Amino acid sequence: MKTRSDDLEILLSVVDTGGFTAAAESLDIQVARVSRAVSKVESQLGVTILNRTTRQIELTDEGRKFVNSVRLGLTQLQQAEEDIISGGELPKGRLRIDAASPFVFHQLVPLVQPFNQVYPDIELELTSNEGIVDLLKKKTDIAIRIGALSDSTLYARPLGRSLLYIVASPDYLAKRGFPNKSSDLARHNTIGFSEPKTLNDWPLKGFTRLTPTLIASSGETVRQLTLIGNGIACLSGFMVKKDIAEGRLMPLLEGEKTSLSGREQINAVYYKSSSVAKRISAFIDFIQPKLDL
Repeated sequence: MKTRSDDLEILLSVVDTGGFTAAAESLDIQVARVSRAVSKVESQLGVTILNRTTRQIELTDEGRKFVNSVRLGLTQLQQAEEDIISGGELPKGRLRIDAASPFVFHQLVPLVQPFNQVYPDIELELTSNEGIVDLLKKKTDIAIRIGALSDSTLYARPLGRSLLYIVASPDYLAKRGFPNKSSDLARHNTIGFSEPKTLNDWPLKGFTRLTPTLIASSGETVRQLTLIGNGIACLSGFMVKKDIAEGRLMPLLEGEKTSLSGREQINAVYYKSSSVAKRISAFIDFIQPKLDL
């Protein structure tokens, strides 16, 4: 007896969400339906795919191999269906994109309308997360990640590099004076990040990790705090270049800066076997030359 593809999709959802209840909520079906589907697949294969405990589920060795093959097979099937349905038409369907809020505000939002004019049948869904999201659990097609990458299961398209700037508002500098060297920062108010702490490694010669006097979790919050004169911050060019050009922020310690290549990298990441490959390619190809990093 052949295994139905919808049972296999339910199995993948259990694996990706980490449990039967989470899979049921994700698929909007009853938990009993999820349990029956997994049991049916295991019965037909004659092997145990999932080891179940009261706290978690875990793939067996056989289950891991089977799930990897199923994921690839279903993706190819979905892509084949899309190719037949779309023919020579422009890509269509929902495309879910996640990025840190400053990147969404300053880089993606201005490109939504022109993108929609070129690809009217792609429905964009933008989400903002300051940390790294799990693409599968969050049902995300593309994540824009800033900094060095470590997840080898994802495919990455480099979008470019965004230089870091040490900045402060003219009002703050008028009251507190200009730092002439990195050691001068000790007598200034500094604004940094609560997490990850590596964002407080400023690209300055001989400079150790900063202990900020004011912290925030969002880069956009750090920017706003800096704009209204709360102190000095280190932010990516993609969010402050316009502020610098229009005089709202002033770049500092340019002669002391070094290159932090990891944090300057910006990539679009997605699963190599994604069934929405045409939409992904269309989006990345469209935004890459238009980004102001």
